[in-house]
Amino acid sequence: MTGDINTKNIKEEEEMKVTLFNCSPRKDGNTFEALKIIKTELEKESILTEIVQLGCENIYGCEACGTCKKTQSGFCKIEKDPVNNAIKKIYESEGFIIGSPTYFGSITPQAKAFIDRTGYANRAAGTKLKRKVAAGITIARRAGEVNALNQINNLFMLSQCIIPCSTYWNIAIGREKGAILNDKEGVETFINLAENMAWILKKIYL
Repeated sequence: MTGDINTKNIKEEEEMKVTLFNCSPRKDGNTFEALKIIKTELEKESILTEIVQLGCENIYGCEACGTCKKTQSGFCKIEKDPVNNAIKKIYESEGFIIGSPTYFGSITPQAKAFIDRTGYANRAAGTKLKRKVAAGITIARRAGEVNALNQINNLFMLSQCIIPCSTYWNIAIGREKGAILNDKEGVETFINLAENMAWILKKIYL
């Protein structure tokens, strides 16, 4: 979806897809549990989903080299990590979600590097993320997750994405594996987020 293209009915014979990125180094931790909740709800709405694990990868930060501005390819010069593959998955999806645990009131280094390079590359190519439906979620043991969520949202706002909302900030509380499942309000927030995301996608594409 680019520019002001009329997307009505273009998905009548093709399913919509949302790609979910887990930027936690703990592959099966609470961020993954949160993404699974959203994945389940989106699939109930007949939306294809895929969870991509990025947090266990050695992701390099932006080098500020300006190559993406010169090539305008929509991709990063760095090819020794999975970021370009992740960017490609975003371009091929109608929506995407970035999830991160909270480290010292911030997102993980992997999430920050992913966001910076995706942001620069897509903007250099004419803002290829424009009007994609995008959301962030963050998990914390106790506090700082709202600050982390705002960091993720910066990518969406500066890329002109459409951001679905929920009944609270897209956060949950938990430390040990699976602990967020005891956070009733957090779980409900993720369910409502998925429902609203599905509603927006259908309004745009069906």
